[in-house]
Amino acid sequence: MRAAVIFGLGTSHKDLKPFQRDSDVQWIVGLPASAIEANAVIIFGGDGTLHRHLASLVKLRLPVLIVPAGSGNDFARALGLRTRSDSRTAWQKFAKGGENTRKIDLGVIAQVGSSSSAVSRAASDPLTKYFCCVAGCGLDAEVTRRANQLPRWMRAHGGYAMSLPAALAKFRAFPLKLGLPAGPDDTFAVERDEPTVLLACANTPVYGGGMKIAPQARLDDGQLDVCHISDVDKFKLFCLFPTVYFGRHLSLKEVDYFHAVKLRLETHEPVDVYADGEYVCQTPVEIGVEPAALTVIVP
Repeated sequence: MRAAVIFGLGTSHKDLKPFQRDSDVQWIVGLPASAIEANAVIIFGGDGTLHRHLASLVKLRLPVLIVPAGSGNDFARALGLRTRSDSRTAWQKFAKGGENTRKIDLGVIAQVGSSSSAVSRAASDPLTKYFCCVAGCGLDAEVTRRANQLPRWMRAHGGYAMSLPAALAKFRAFPLKLGLPAGPDDTFAVERDEPTVLLACANTPVYGGGMKIAPQARLDDGQLDVCHISDVDKFKLFCLFPTVYFGRHLSLKEVDYFHAVKLRLETHEPVDVYADGEYVCQTPVEIGVEPAALTVIVP
């Protein structure tokens, strides 16, 4: 068996040693040029490291093992890989011929013009980006931007929560036009056009280091869970924040939660769109899902 290894920030060959014990695997550093060069890919890192390689991983169609070693490990958490030991156990089973793999969906973001449709173009388009956890715009994007400026160790220990007060102080709700598919011809009907604080399109239940923004989300249901928070008083919003860690925000009247195969976001002025903790583009965008896009190794 041959396995390709990707080392994220702060990881190195010493992290690989526990996976090399008691195995006859041939190891390759970096992504293989084609699927015939390896049988699997192991990624040491967090959501951002995985995010940056998703397009290549989808093309390779190789089983992928995530070893949680980043400042944010929400995708690994969603797969039941909470520790490096969990990943090592999963790898040992896979390397011995186990069938512990699972096909999961990925989200797709396409930056578009004001009158075109793009999600259906799939990820061969350079304007189209994959995401594994959550994509969105609004307050969470501003918090993420600020959190990304913190030292790595701080980001891994509550950086998202620490960045909230400063982001909230300067944030203003923005007009968002949200469209959902109106028919089989890829047209969108405007479902709402209202001041928005946050809109998150989730493939996993958690993001931001464990916040249950979409507690009902599943990785293999062929749809995204959408959480939309309309304009709300800042003090109430600050008080709402802790409830997101437990998924209790869904009962609030300012929160709308629904499922969608794809949706279109338009704003009066361009607004930053983030996914998996990384900047992607600005609105207008279409966000959709590609079912069974990635094979992952699981416990």
